[in-house]
Amino acid sequence: MDIQRLFLILGLAVTAYLLVLQWNEDYGQKAHDQAATAPEPPAVTDTAQAPSQATDDIPTAPAPAQAVPTEDDDIPSLELDQPSAIPTVEEGAASQLVHVKTDVFDILIDLHGGDIVRLALPAYPTSLETPDIPFPLLDSRNAYEAQSGLIGPNGTDSSGQRPTFSVSRDSYDLGSAEELIVPLYFTQADGTEIVKKFHFRRGDYLIKLSYQITNKSASPWRGGLFAQIKRNSQPPVSESNNVMGMQPYTGGATRNGDERYYKLEFDDLEEESYKHTATEGYMAMVQHYFVSAWVPEGEQQVSYFARQQRGRDVYLFGYTTGPAVVRPGETGMLAGNFYAGPKDQYRLQEIAAGLDLTVDYGFLWWLAQPLFFLLTLLYDVVPNWGLAIIGLTIVVKLVLYPLSAASYKSMAKMRKLQPEMTRLKERFGDDRQKFSQAMMELYKKEGANPLGGCLPILLQMPVFLALYWTLMESVELRQAPFVFWIKDLSAMDPYFVLPILMGISMYLTQRMQPEPPDPLQAKVFKFMPIMFTFFFLWFPSGLVLYWLVNNILSILQQWYVTRQIVGASSAKGAQSKTGGLAQTLFQAAGRKQPANKGGGAAHAQKKPHGKHGKKGGAHQAAQPQAQAPEAAQPQPTDSGQQEDKA
Repeated sequence: MDIQRLFLILGLAVTAYLLVLQWNEDYGQKAHDQAATAPEPPAVTDTAQAPSQATDDIPTAPAPAQAVPTEDDDIPSLELDQPSAIPTVEEGAASQLVHVKTDVFDILIDLHGGDIVRLALPAYPTSLETPDIPFPLLDSRNAYEAQSGLIGPNGTDSSGQRPTFSVSRDSYDLGSAEELIVPLYFTQADGTEIVKKFHFRRGDYLIKLSYQITNKSASPWRGGLFAQIKRNSQPPVSESNNVMGMQPYTGGATRNGDERYYKLEFDDLEEESYKHTATEGYMAMVQHYFVSAWVPEGEQQVSYFARQQRGRDVYLFGYTTGPAVVRPGETGMLAGNFYAGPKDQYRLQEIAAGLDLTVDYGFLWWLAQPLFFLLTLLYDVVPNWGLAIIGLTIVVKLVLYPLSAASYKSMAKMRKLQPEMTRLKERFGDDRQKFSQAMMELYKKEGANPLGGCLPILLQMPVFLALYWTLMESVELRQAPFVFWIKDLSAMDPYFVLPILMGISMYLTQRMQPEPPDPLQAKVFKFMPIMFTFFFLWFPSGLVLYWLVNNILSILQQWYVTRQIVGASSAKGAQSKTGGLAQTLFQAAGRKQPANKGGGAAHAQKKPHGKHGKKGGAHQAAQPQAQAPEAAQPQPTDSGQQEDKA
């Protein structure tokens, strides 16, 4: 039984499984069909009469005994089941929309409610073929909006209707300024003035939201802030839905106590709503390369929630603050922060603790983050992400060389024993027990460990998996060119050159390893390069580049280590042929070996023949034939006894 080969196959199978686990969770035709057949929400044709949210979108102010709202707390409305609850933005609604443009945002704000109903990222085109079309992160085709408002006894959103704000102009542009403030105005029936402000800064994907409340009534104003993300459960319409492509996680995420990154999946929210109260945290919507998140202002106790709207494919992720009081004649302030942009883990870490973990490196995040840091350092040296991947792979292989060398040495020893193992298999046939015992004795005699090559490989697997997740989640690789035909390292190789080369390199790696004596294992092992090549056809070219370079370096390392072992074995064998054999024969004859002056073994063999004559010589000539099966193991004691008898 080839124990080493069995463990190698098992290790490769585990590696293959873990590699596809992260993107295979939502993998298959089902997700593609859902995205293709999902009905497109109807458009709002008259925004002055059709509200931009259903009434059950708006949470109620939390009571002392109840942290967050549930479905029973939804404000009833006749329009609850009307199609206009999920609007799209069309030209006919332009009079109710405010267009905001900065260096990093292209935004539409609906004056009915003051919500962000569309947000695109000019720095990230939708595709390389359409460089002038920015990537729409908040997309009405996914019912994706960032909503906010005031709830409570005097809140503007507490009566079941959204307020309609007014503005001084319908478009704002940052231009060459460093900061832009977009104010929306609303006056309540009692005279209280509400100013909702969006604060934008150059080069920053964090938007600050503030409510300025000037109480001009005769009684205290009481209310709290709600901020939430609304979205359906379908994959992002703006991204490719290739059936064989990667399907990373799309869903909610938050901080749940000590767990800094807690996923809120759509399927789980269908069964039970989420509720949590904390003084810090965030509520995010995660997708591949991008994230949006509401983050409370400062340290205050807020109630986080996530739930599904009743009977609809619409989900709400957000938080509510505690009640605030503004006395008559005074001005109060409520604020929050909204991030919408790429998964820049260093910027996200500054915004909220745990928000950087939305760059989902899996359970090996603690290992993947240093690898990403090293990748960015290499990119600073060679401003090409493909070359940075090659450099990172080389650095990782150099660091892991001691483990790789131990594995290759063990493989070389096992390869050296391959002929002897084949002879033992022929000798014992189907007696697997005796064959196993003979193999164990052979391993012990030659100092070979069948598991010696497996343990180093198993120790390297976490590093390789962490590097895989690093490359898969890094937004820096999105639409990043490499060389020649590789225009986007985050997309599959259009001509399948890298996957085919990767398959060839994997085949060459197998050819340098000992072939298992079991024919079935040999067939399975030979089929693995074909299987991996098929999977890698749809992998991002950056990941395939990493595996190709890793295989080439493995081939070079294995060739170098094997050459060292073969060279040492050849030198030892030459020494044993010149002096070792002569010493063995003289010991068998009971004589001392003379100083070797060039006669070598031939000179040592003449004296026994001269002393014992033809009979002794004939006996010596017949002895090798009788011991032909055991030629590799000379028996000096028996030889000496035979010569004495002769």
